[in-house]
Amino acid sequence: MPGSKILASAHYVPSDIVTNDDLAKIMDTSDAWIQSHTGIKTRHMSLKGENTSDLATKAAQLALDKADLAAEDIDLIIVTTFTPDGLAPSTAALVQRNLNANKAWAYDIMTACSGFIFGLSTADKFLRSGVYQHALVISAEVNSKMMDFTDRTSTVFFGDGAGAVVLTADMQGNGFLAGEDMHTIGNADVVHSGRIPPLQELSAENYPKTDAFVQMGRDVFNEVTTLIPQHIRDFLSSKSLKPSDIDYFIPHQANLRLIEYIAKDLDEPLSKFSTNIIRNGNTSSAGIAIGFDELNQSVNLTGKRVLLTGFGAGFTYGSILMQF
Repeated sequence: MPGSKILASAHYVPSDIVTNDDLAKIMDTSDAWIQSHTGIKTRHMSLKGENTSDLATKAAQLALDKADLAAEDIDLIIVTTFTPDGLAPSTAALVQRNLNANKAWAYDIMTACSGFIFGLSTADKFLRSGVYQHALVISAEVNSKMMDFTDRTSTVFFGDGAGAVVLTADMQGNGFLAGEDMHTIGNADVVHSGRIPPLQELSAENYPKTDAFVQMGRDVFNEVTTLIPQHIRDFLSSKSLKPSDIDYFIPHQANLRLIEYIAKDLDEPLSKFSTNIIRNGNTSSAGIAIGFDELNQSVNLTGKRVLLTGFGAGFTYGSILMQF
């Protein structure tokens, strides 16, 4: 059965580092409060005009260089983002232009923080079709542009960044994807961002407006801790596996305390969990992509099982089991 392989991965974060003390200068918070509640020490923020497509382009170019491929070799570009440059054109179309990937068609997937999971799954299916040879999956977020900097309960979590992988079709069936399980539960209340209200009347004063990012932190924590550990156990059980059979876990980088909870619930050591949230903050869909690249750079994954688990606004969640 045809499959797809990961040729290369890369990530990119903006150069500006924002500490907890920096945030404490503009809002009612402190380094001690942020670290105790989130585990975050620093985050990268795009403070020099880089938009989501810029971060995505830089991560993609780094991945292409590692794969020894030219942009013209790419047939498909998928960008997963919760913070697009705009509604149209898609952020993926802007990346296609920036890379001069003239043969590629491109589009965005918006499943919030689980985006990288959904993007990998989608690209894999296109490559399995036999119609396409190479694909780029990029998760990129500029969360900072959507934040209300008077809302300390949300804003202190988030940072900006991008991760990318280059995939290639494998008609011999030696692909990376050993299984997947994806879910959506329609819920617009717990987390939302960029809402555009409809008109109330016809008026020359009408002008589009969007709202800032909002999350009900305690509700999010309760929903994730209720659903995700059992989701992981059920998914692995369907593959005749247990959590102890997994070599590395790469969860959504929502909150270090949340990752610690999941590790404890699964009775697995935190050392098996990839964590970049301490220095990068919550980078939404990019967090898992960055985590995969960091693991890919530091460990020989041959023969290893890696579980990627995302959960995000929508409510969306899912897991991909990688076998190398």
